[in-house]
Amino acid sequence: MTGTSAATPGEQLYHVLLVEDDEGDALLVEELLHDTGLRFELTTRTTLAEARTELAHSPVDCVLLDLHLPDVAGIHAVTTVRELAPHTAVIVLTGLSETRAGADAMAAGAQDYLVKGKVDADLLHRTVRYAVHRSRTERAGAEAQAARLRAEENARLERGLLPQPLLNTSTVTVTTRYLPGAERALLGGDFLDVVEGEDGLLHAVVGDVSGHGPDAAALGVCLRIAWRSLILGGHRGTDLLHLMERILFAERGNLPLFATCTLLTLDQDAATATLHLAGHHEPLLTTQEGTRELHATHGTALGFAPNLGNRPPTVIPLPASGALTLYTDGLTEGHNGTAPGRLEVEGLLALIDRLPPADPAAFVDRLIKETQALNAGRHTDDLAVLRLDWDGR
Repeated sequence: MTGTSAATPGEQLYHVLLVEDDEGDALLVEELLHDTGLRFELTTRTTLAEARTELAHSPVDCVLLDLHLPDVAGIHAVTTVRELAPHTAVIVLTGLSETRAGADAMAAGAQDYLVKGKVDADLLHRTVRYAVHRSRTERAGAEAQAARLRAEENARLERGLLPQPLLNTSTVTVTTRYLPGAERALLGGDFLDVVEGEDGLLHAVVGDVSGHGPDAAALGVCLRIAWRSLILGGHRGTDLLHLMERILFAERGNLPLFATCTLLTLDQDAATATLHLAGHHEPLLTTQEGTRELHATHGTALGFAPNLGNRPPTVIPLPASGALTLYTDGLTEGHNGTAPGRLEVEGLLALIDRLPPADPAAFVDRLIKETQALNAGRHTDDLAVLRLDWDGR
């Protein structure tokens, strides 16, 4: 049975579900609702099973719940409805002799209770309005708390994924940026880090764990911390990648996760950069002549099979002044402004050539902004960018 009020359009509409198996009581409630002046849509169901279906498929602002139904009785009716619709107001209908039922119902999660035979239109009007208001306030509070917890979790993950560069006397300018792929999502599995060793060499890593969400993010944090610890412990190159892969195997458990990464060692005295590519693409080198992709030997990603990895080094001569940019594929896999096309490395290089000169941080921000504008939200992936600038003149 359903009913609708004829109140003035534009007023708040209350979707009310009455769960009552007594036809006389149900008719009385409907008549009282009409007398309240509220704008409402009333749906009546006679069992909890029917109410379950209604709550699952229709919007409901308020449930008027009898405690004695054919398939459930007492406080269990309240707890069941609250489980089915935790953010919907529940008003319990009790009998004259049930002196404690109303209080017990509110303790179980109901917003209020009404005693049959002692309800008039004004009381029902206030009770419905206040119960719905309290329920919505509780929901807003729960969402705000969830948002705070999500922000705190993101902050903890960000501290792990985006550490402060560990530099001593290096004259290299370090610029880092990280953006999660989905709005309000946990940080993904991209990671980066920079450490200056005791020997004065600058070590950097950019990596990407397959997948998104907390599992990928947790593994990304683990690999980033492992890389920093191993670098400080004196491990380098293929030995370092082998140890990182052992950690990946141990930490991923039964999840089918793998990781790509680029290791870079910058030697300013020798004017060289040593690269190890583990399934990752080459960095970009920016000089006075422009920006180009470096050519380096590719190796296998981490996590496919023990002892499979062959990741030989590539030594690149560097100019006296320039910049190296390491990044994850979130920067290039987005669309290029046309419906079918992707930006790819060629499009990224063309975009870099078109951008006006700027300091490193402003340039990286502008580059990311332009790639996102071209993409227009059609492709979402995590994005990490690490740029190293030096001037040895």
